Amino acid sequence: MKKLTLLITLFLGIYSTVLFSQNQLLTIQDAIWKGRTSLAPKRLQAISFIPDSKKIAYIEKNELIIISAETGKTVSTISTLALNKNLSKTAIDTITAFEGLRWISENQFYFTNKKGEWLYSIDKGAATKSERKQSDFTLENLENFKEGEIFAYVNSNNLFVSDNGKVTQVTTDGSYEIVNAKTVHQSEFGINKGIFWSPNGNALAYYRMNQTDVDDYPIIDWSTYPAINKNIKYPMAGKKSHYVTVFVYNLKSNTSTLIKTEGPKEQYLTNIAWSPDEKKIYIAVLNREQNHYKLNEYDAKTGDFVKTLFEEKDEKYAEPLNPMLFVKNNPSQFIWQSRRDGYNHFYLYNINGTLIKQLTKGNWEAKDDMGFDEKGENLFFQAAEQSPINQDFYSVNLKSGKIKRLTKDNGYHSVVLSKKGDFFIDSYSSCYTPREYRIVDASTGKSNTIFKADNPIKDYQLGKWNMFTIKNVEGIDLHCRMFKPVNFDSTKKYPVLVYLYNGPHSQMVTNTWMAGGELWYQYMAQKGFIVFTLDGRGTNYRGKAFEQAIHRQVGTKEMEDQISGVNYLKSLPYVDATRLGVHGWSYGGFMTTSLMSRYPGVFKVGAAGGPVIDWSYYEIMYGERYNDSPQENKEGYDKNNLLNHVQNLKGKLLMIHGAQDNVVVWQHSIMYQKKAVEKGVQLDYYVYPGHEHNVLGKDRAHLMEKITNYFIDNL
Repeated sequence: MKKLTLLITLFLGIYSTVLFSQNQLLTIQDAIWKGRTSLAPKRLQAISFIPDSKKIAYIEKNELIIISAETGKTVSTISTLALNKNLSKTAIDTITAFEGLRWISENQFYFTNKKGEWLYSIDKGAATKSERKQSDFTLENLENFKEGEIFAYVNSNNLFVSDNGKVTQVTTDGSYEIVNAKTVHQSEFGINKGIFWSPNGNALAYYRMNQTDVDDYPIIDWSTYPAINKNIKYPMAGKKSHYVTVFVYNLKSNTSTLIKTEGPKEQYLTNIAWSPDEKKIYIAVLNREQNHYKLNEYDAKTGDFVKTLFEEKDEKYAEPLNPMLFVKNNPSQFIWQSRRDGYNHFYLYNINGTLIKQLTKGNWEAKDDMGFDEKGENLFFQAAEQSPINQDFYSVNLKSGKIKRLTKDNGYHSVVLSKKGDFFIDSYSSCYTPREYRIVDASTGKSNTIFKADNPIKDYQLGKWNMFTIKNVEGIDLHCRMFKPVNFDSTKKYPVLVYLYNGPHSQMVTNTWMAGGELWYQYMAQKGFIVFTLDGRGTNYRGKAFEQAIHRQVGTKEMEDQISGVNYLKSLPYVDATRLGVHGWSYGGFMTTSLMSRYPGVFKVGAAGGPVIDWSYYEIMYGERYNDSPQENKEGYDKNNLLNHVQNLKGKLLMIHGAQDNVVVWQHSIMYQKKAVEKGVQLDYYVYPGHEHNVLGKDRAHLMEKITNYFIDNL
């Protein structure tokens, strides 16, 4: 009897544990803090090819695992325990994890501990101290040519070069108004750095930005007593911009040469590239109107203009995003990306600027170039050829133009290619597949799966999700995503939260895990909400016409498409059309406020974070590309200036802003709040001091809890 009682007790205990585990509920902390870590599909940490080998390494817990690219099998492992035994022999501090792991050969890798950086030799089982100082790891705008030996960095807006321990200050005029060797043009046009090393490291090109003509803009630091003002330079649409030039610094002669980019001061110098022989610099020079660019060649030694290889115009806007890519083993040819035929594709040119052929074509978008095979015969790239919401990996033969799809399975493939182009690591995900890692032979297509991630939220109560398309008013397919409430009952009526962004260079609905959704959407599904997202006109990977539909009327076509989504929702028998909410941040904040005030009564509740209110207060590069300048397009700016629609606001609107926002400056929502007071319109308002354009860190859970409660209380 005692045994039976014990067995029953054990069974009930196991049953209750399983039952509990299948019915766990997310907390707001789970959804926000763990949604990108422990409750996200697991990634293989630091996975990469080991140089000059056919091996791949990654970190699993406290082990460094080395596998064969050819077989996918583990060939060796190094544990922190084993490594520490060797380190303790030479009185080197032990490690608890493989931090700062960086392979330099099949036999050697760098790692870091409390005493700095070390080079570990596997065959000797010993570590030696790296030449790099601890301070080298935190240098501003660090750009390495040869890591730890030859590198450049910025200090106080001046450029410095370190050549095997000898430090040279290249510029001396750095100041608040003169900025050297940093990103320029508000990091638009694919610009993400300000230092460009030549192929052999004998020279580097760098930006110099003169901001004297740009207005100061106040950013208040509220953490001091009393609060203090810290000005930034912020070029607003229609006003004066900065003046950018490019210099080349020669390490041997210790001289800088100005590249003579003739033309008006207010133009854009983008897509900087070096010729393989280091004799030429190439720059895409784009006019301020952003509808005409020239790909120019300059002499790197004298700075003189040599020739224009070709130029491109567009009636709306041209946006060069990628520097020319020289063909491997053939310095007389290069690859250029353009949307001239309506979709982003690759074009093969000779060095004189003569088009040899268009390499890819079709009603789909080519994406990132990933390099060449060893002979330089095939270009590898990622593309959305199967569907705008998918991503696959391809090769195209430069001679025949034959395109080959190298990844399998419907979904999203993110790839790392080996140096020789013979193997690639495929990180694969789809709507219902958390993540898989495969090693693929690029020539044969043979694939070995080395890891499959578990469903990280399998123990939680979840709402079902799916992707689908609907038609807009012009009959164009729009990609949508929907999360249904936990324990969904089609006979009931549910409130809907529309989460949106719908701005250029964005895509929220993708064929990735949970259809690209955040775990917070599942949290809202627990609370009884349908969560709906739609990518309308203006968003990415649908071709030029789809994106450019918003030109000179930012906010109009996007709202039309979002209303198409609303009409679809209203057609569903389980949607309560009287309880619709809308939420978005930045461009999504602009869209939220637009929908609440320009389509009053459609949404009962809105939460707008960091919203653009008046586009004439936004920066030149982005604002003038999509809306032209306020002087050229007064009607477009006025029509979509939300200050002109405040009086129409109906329902409950919560507006949120970071007090130190340097992207969509705080003045936007302050102006809206002031206008609301003038018009006798009520809205709710919340500010996050200490935060810039996004509320990050520990305060993000506070932000999302506030937004969540706002919808629960009012919907």
